[in-house]
Amino acid sequence: MDANADQGLSFREVSRETLHRGRKFDFERVTLADERGRAMAREVVRHPGAVCVLPVLEGVAGAEVVFVRVERFAVGRVMLELPAGTLEAGEEPRACAGRELIEETGYEAGRLEAIGSFLTTPGMTDERMHGFFATDLRHVGQRLEEDERITVERRPVRAALAAAERGEIEDAKSLCLLLLAARRGLLRDA
Repeated sequence: MDANADQGLSFREVSRETLHRGRKFDFERVTLADERGRAMAREVVRHPGAVCVLPVLEGVAGAEVVFVRVERFAVGRVMLELPAGTLEAGEEPRACAGRELIEETGYEAGRLEAIGSFLTTPGMTDERMHGFFATDLRHVGQRLEEDERITVERRPVRAALAAAERGEIEDAKSLCLLLLAARRGLLRDA
């Protein structure tokens, strides 16, 4: 039995060629054959996986979501996002989430709960994003990489969800994690 049939696919992979090896991901051309043997080529981004963290800081004024503002050259602007990052070789998602949270926000999580994973853009990449909910935060200082331009922004839970509804947050991973956490009752208003 064809392995693709188990997945409900009507095509099989014939070959793949790496067009570019990148620092964080590779770019491949994959040749496929449909059920009649007709060949077609597709370009695919092969990604090691990533994490996204929804950090919630409890304060006297209530719960706040810790966001980052990140310069995104692909879209030519600064974006409001949740902290995130790419898995390093052999790194477990939970360890990556803890590392990225400190690097980008300067907060260390006392509690880091996995709340789901999802494919970011299955039409072009195999990237799997692992989502975490971070609480019991303690400030330890940002540890940005040399090429990162990131600032931290805190918003009350209600304001964070309203920003997502207004379209102010356009980043899909951030929207997905906010939705997952809200649907599970993890985000409580002050």
